[in-house]
Amino acid sequence: MRKDNSKVFLLVLLGMLTAFGPFVTDMYLPTLPTMGSYFNTTSSMVQLGITASMIGLAVGQIFFGPLSDRYGRRMPLLVAMWLFIVSTLFCVFAQDIYQFVTFRLIQGIAGAGGIVIARSVAADKYSGKELAKMLAVIGTINGVAPVVAPIIGGMLTEVVGWEGIFCILLGLGVLLLVGSYCFRESLPLEHRSATKWSDTLGSFKVVLQDSQYVFYVLQMAFAQGVLFAYISSSPFIVQQHYGFSPLAFSLCFAVNAVAIGVAAAMSVKFRRPVSCTLIGCIGILVASVGECAVLMAGCSFWVYELFLLALLFMMGLTFMSTTTLAMECQRSNTGTASALLGAVCFAFGGIVSPLVGLGNILSSTGIIFVISACCSLGCILVALGRRRARLYFAFSTSQNR
Repeated sequence: MRKDNSKVFLLVLLGMLTAFGPFVTDMYLPTLPTMGSYFNTTSSMVQLGITASMIGLAVGQIFFGPLSDRYGRRMPLLVAMWLFIVSTLFCVFAQDIYQFVTFRLIQGIAGAGGIVIARSVAADKYSGKELAKMLAVIGTINGVAPVVAPIIGGMLTEVVGWEGIFCILLGLGVLLLVGSYCFRESLPLEHRSATKWSDTLGSFKVVLQDSQYVFYVLQMAFAQGVLFAYISSSPFIVQQHYGFSPLAFSLCFAVNAVAIGVAAAMSVKFRRPVSCTLIGCIGILVASVGECAVLMAGCSFWVYELFLLALLFMMGLTFMSTTTLAMECQRSNTGTASALLGAVCFAFGGIVSPLVGLGNILSSTGIIFVISACCSLGCILVALGRRRARLYFAFSTSQNR
């Protein structure tokens, strides 16, 4: 009789699968300016590669989640890994930007499979405190990966170029494929879902009928719009406008990611998640207006970075609290609600990413910051109702000290 995988093996495999998405998205960020020259195209077209991967990550979560519930974890994981390897290989040999963007979409779908299945396997194998510890480790890796990925990319960009970055991603995919073949199924046949795809679609309909849940999701999606506007514009602003090297950009990116992480950690100190989200949304709007003014006035890098740190910190306050609020609305449909939340946020990120490249990237980025911030605050106010929002804001400072 075959033994189960060891805890160490599962921890390494699930951790790498969790880091998959951030590495696919962030590792090649320092190469974006050079890719424009390589493909002889505009910055907006190059940023479509980010859009495609974001949309892929959104679609993939909705697809691979129900698939793994119905057919087990191992088979969909193998499909995702093979899909990632093939799409990454085609990215390396893309003849034009359109081919590159197409295969980035497929690459994103494959990456989503790894992310969704990693969480599912942890829930299959562990419970109680063990599950909490495993998810805490996975969450830490998920927080560190966006910081590490662009630093590695920045260090390697001038040596191997963007093709070399994708070859490294290809190697990572091969390593994960080997690990997936060694992985032993964690979902027994008797525990697999027997529901039809039509039933799955019906559960999405039920969740979408909850207007408060929908507005919480939209609030987080617009906040993610701010995040991905920053992600897609910062390589061009920092390297081309301010003249920093790819490595220096990567270090700045890492510092900014730490600001988001610190804010997310501080958000748990609030007694009420809604107070944290409301204060964060107001802060996002104030910082966005300031950053927009800085970008349009052509201020120095340090002024730009100061307002950016404030913006990202305020945004970090909202991520965990809004997720909590949204999931509390749909306790009876947590799987569907979680998939929909992730999918909508990645989709918004994909839509926003190429918009910063339209016209003057400084002005476009500032305007998108402000519009997204206004919409984010508007959504939380609608979700709460104006009277409740005023009460939460009035008492949040005294309650959370």
